[in-house]
Amino acid sequence: MRSQNRVLEVELTARNVPGAHGSTLYCYTDAAGRESPTLRVKPGDLVILHLKNALTATDVAKASMPTHIHPASLSGDTGPENCGGGEMSTVSTNLHFHGLTIPPVCHQDDVLKTLVEPGDAAFEYRFRIPDDEPPGLYWYHPHVHGFSKQQLLGGASGALIVEGIERAKRVLSGLPERVFVIRDQDLLNPNAPPAKSEPVVPKFLVDRDGDAANTGTGFGKPAKDLSINYVPVAYPDYAPAVIEMRPKERQLWRVLNAAAITYLNIEVLFNHAPQPLGVVAMDGVPLSHDDPQGEMVSWQKHLVIPPGARVEFILDGPADGEDGLLVTRTVDTGPGGENDPNRMLAKIIAKADAPEPQSRLSSSPEPLAASAIRWLGDVTPVRVRRFYFSEKLDNPDDPTSAVEFYLTEEGQQPKMFDMNSSEPNIVVQQGTVEDWIVENRSSELHDFHIHQLHFLLIDYMGKRVTENFLRDTVNVPYDTGRSLTYPSVRLRMDFRDPNIVGTFVYHCHILEHEDKGMMGSIRVDPPAARNNQAKVATHERSNSDAETPSRVAQRLVKSR
Repeated sequence: MRSQNRVLEVELTARNVPGAHGSTLYCYTDAAGRESPTLRVKPGDLVILHLKNALTATDVAKASMPTHIHPASLSGDTGPENCGGGEMSTVSTNLHFHGLTIPPVCHQDDVLKTLVEPGDAAFEYRFRIPDDEPPGLYWYHPHVHGFSKQQLLGGASGALIVEGIERAKRVLSGLPERVFVIRDQDLLNPNAPPAKSEPVVPKFLVDRDGDAANTGTGFGKPAKDLSINYVPVAYPDYAPAVIEMRPKERQLWRVLNAAAITYLNIEVLFNHAPQPLGVVAMDGVPLSHDDPQGEMVSWQKHLVIPPGARVEFILDGPADGEDGLLVTRTVDTGPGGENDPNRMLAKIIAKADAPEPQSRLSSSPEPLAASAIRWLGDVTPVRVRRFYFSEKLDNPDDPTSAVEFYLTEEGQQPKMFDMNSSEPNIVVQQGTVEDWIVENRSSELHDFHIHQLHFLLIDYMGKRVTENFLRDTVNVPYDTGRSLTYPSVRLRMDFRDPNIVGTFVYHCHILEHEDKGMMGSIRVDPPAARNNQAKVATHERSNSDAETPSRVAQRLVKSR
């Protein structure tokens, strides 16, 4: 669905239906009944999205309610102060616009107070895509703490594209593009024996949630099945989906990992040989710093994509008669992690009469103006903060027995995220830049994500990293217990954009970890000299698109 006359207005209804073996499937349908449409917008466009909740309670949903989440959380009278209000439950929903730099306020991108309940009138999201939003792949999904995994695992997600990537990467001019949303779901064949083509796996364990634990072999039953654009690729045979391309045609592939818990390690094979993948963007941000001509491409043989992350890359299709496969290789998630084995996702078939992809990039793009903001890597941070991932094990000798998950600032006591707390975990000032060092003190992978902004990876495992792009997700390796220091990443956090004034969250994007407490909240205040003025302006704002708190702050910044 594309914006028209600088406006994209969409009606989406959240629905669920029973799936196999007692599971529940979720998706969004638009007014025409299409499932989870890809939304296409341009910088400066106004988005008006009407979300209707048609979810129904199921026994499975009720049974999966986290013990630390109380049904009355966020309850109260409906109204603007509650941003929708209602009782938090297994059928509550909302939307998060992952990666977009839009205000974390009511009717835009608030996930802390917004609850849409079954029977409510359609809830209106109304926001404007910033003029300087990087062109690339973003996405939308529900974000009700305690229930995010359940709805996302069932399929509730969709892609959102800010158009114009060829303006930043002119090497893409005129290319056809494909969008692939890879989701995970409960196993369709949980009791099936492994395929005969697989080697015998010496051990089979399940974690606290009943998912297959990491075997460390690259084989064995996966924790979850995968699907690609809603085509299931199910254990044990992994019968693949089909992608048709014209022989040797060059395309831009946009791949979103919309899985709730599954890591991807994408590889393309032609006649069993790995093919070069020309990366041009990560997490919606083109690899364009220090590339004014837009010709730089990072050629890789495989791409690890954590849950929530996106990768956009150039692929030259197979020749006529070549066998092509899109696969995901195993990811070692650690002794406490789930099993993400080798498996096929899709066959790539070269056909002279393959259908034309639905979208093609402009062949004569107007160059994207250089950013007027100083490159994040050249900014000196005002402070350094330290955080760490950790877990509480039910059995200290069993790394798969985690029952509570924490994301803690150094010096604080680890505790599960409290939705009822009125105080944020972190307070920062808009206009500043900080360095965050995030450690992993557990025996499984964690996937750091923060809302409303992108960050620069500075160090990975103690080694300096030089990247010419920003991210909104990053993998933090697990602790093996064999090192004097914990695995860590150092991130340069960018709080300069006035659009992000307000309160939002950071968390592990493995959503069963987030649901069980691995999350924190951050409040971005306007600069101190203008704080009181911004509060008054915020209090007096109307519900119109033109009078959001961030726009008030932006005017104040520009009037200095």
